[in-house]
Amino acid sequence: MSSVYLTEVYGFCIMGNHFHLLVRMRDGDNYSDDEIRSRVKRYYKGEERLLTDGQLPFYRAKFSNLSEYVKDMKQRFSRYYNRVNGRRGYFWGDRFKSVIVERGDTLVNCIAYIDLNPVRAGIVERPEEYRWSSLGYHVQSSNRGELLSTDFGISEYGEMDEKERVRMYREYMYEKGDIENEKGKTIDKEVIKEEREKGYRLTLTDRLRYRTRYFSDSGIIGTKGFISKYYQEFKSYFNSGKEKKPKRIVGLDDIYSLKYLVKN
Repeated sequence: MSSVYLTEVYGFCIMGNHFHLLVRMRDGDNYSDDEIRSRVKRYYKGEERLLTDGQLPFYRAKFSNLSEYVKDMKQRFSRYYNRVNGRRGYFWGDRFKSVIVERGDTLVNCIAYIDLNPVRAGIVERPEEYRWSSLGYHVQSSNRGELLSTDFGISEYGEMDEKERVRMYREYMYEKGDIENEKGKTIDKEVIKEEREKGYRLTLTDRLRYRTRYFSDSGIIGTKGFISKYYQEFKSYFNSGKEKKPKRIVGLDDIYSLKYLVKN
């Protein structure tokens, strides 16, 4: 959706009965007609549409509108979920709630609050262990496709490379996650101590550990040739109408997975 809508995604977290999403909607007037046309094409999955100049303002406004973005995202998920589970009818409960957030300390606090949801709920000890959150996505997929913004709303982060910005954000979030509150669990003090000793840097061992889910969740894992061979043999077992292709696992040389698990 972010390749179509004019959004900058700062953070997200999908929980059992709700989700959090922190985005900035960009002004459509800052994009050329050609860029809007290309996004329309992606919106209709590559289908060529003859757009008149009079139609461009409609899509420019649509792609920069938060309500349209969330509505489209929820509708697409509802159709997918209903199709997979053989159900019909409306999926979501209430309309989404939105607030305006100031950049700087307020914004990074809001991202941290979102990423700490699984810790407060007692699901994980470390926020990056939860795959359905922005920090989990940063760590487990190395921000594949550059889905997420990495400036975290802090201007000082702009001079750092992406890896250092993520490290600084993890430090900020872990320290914030140590603060006692009445809304659930906090990050264990021993975990905080371990991270402080490492300077909040992710070691190669950490990165491999957070990607071990590929070894239990993937349909097939191995070299590209191995996957291609056995996919043809077991093709009927995969619930997909499209031909699947091996995808490289970020951080593991020449090791591929049959599917991108972050999309599951």
